[in-house]
Amino acid sequence: MNVEQAYYKENTMEEWTFNRHVDDKLINELIKTILWQEKLKNDCKSGEVFLALRKDCISFYHKGGSLFKFDSDGFSTHVKYASVIDTNNEDAEKNKIYEKQLGKKMPLIKNFISGYSQIKKNCELYSGKEAIGVSHLLKNSTYLLKNESYIVLDIEIVLKDKKKDRIDILLFDTTTKMLRFVEAKHFTNDDIWAKGVPNVVKQIHNYENQIDLHKKNIIAEYSRYIKNINRIFNMQLPSPKEIDKKVSLLIFGFDDAQKKDDRFKTLILEKPEYQDIPIYSRGKQDGLKAETIWKETK
Repeated sequence: MNVEQAYYKENTMEEWTFNRHVDDKLINELIKTILWQEKLKNDCKSGEVFLALRKDCISFYHKGGSLFKFDSDGFSTHVKYASVIDTNNEDAEKNKIYEKQLGKKMPLIKNFISGYSQIKKNCELYSGKEAIGVSHLLKNSTYLLKNESYIVLDIEIVLKDKKKDRIDILLFDTTTKMLRFVEAKHFTNDDIWAKGVPNVVKQIHNYENQIDLHKKNIIAEYSRYIKNINRIFNMQLPSPKEIDKKVSLLIFGFDDAQKKDDRFKTLILEKPEYQDIPIYSRGKQDGLKAETIWKETK
């Protein structure tokens, strides 16, 4: 343990908490809901929606956005997603609204089920480049795919500080039972470009320090996470036993010319600060798979 790690441990160990599971009561309440039975369950199985567990709530992601959250008070979504006109209503305009109609009573959706499709569309509209890229990976490698050894187990993992410590992806090798964290960056993100030490390098080293200090706790919490997942979907995923000590970097969103450009070569591929960070770069995001990232990261 280096000096930085020792200082971090001494000053933060008692305050550190990490929760990635819910109680059985909340799961029982979820599976009884109509929204789950008629919409969310099937979309999870198809890869359109990704279910992840948080402290005291179950989150549902779609195309890079937080579609719904389910807690003891039921389902919720962001107001910008749910401000939806019920286009199935005979009094509703189908494709346009005139300014003179604003301020007048318009038929809004009565519940999340009737507005489900439009809420999903709105959710996608607000997503950033990196979140959309990760959503392709979720669809191709969700933990619900059968006969897949490498899966995405979780996303947007907050280890401590919500503003600084949100790791994008957690992969899981179900054969070796190893977890691996991955930071995802779009090619246009300034955090990967720098003449000095890039911000993403600082991020990753910070993640690695925290993972090293809290390794046993993280493994134990994801064992509970998987137990919940197995119960919700009637699965038999194994519990994790180990964590890769290195956090990988995924870079995507570029074309062949950009990858061959000297800037990409000198400021990333051959840059000394990146030499101890496992990197996988892929131009197109639609073909991202957990197995490819796991095996081809170098």
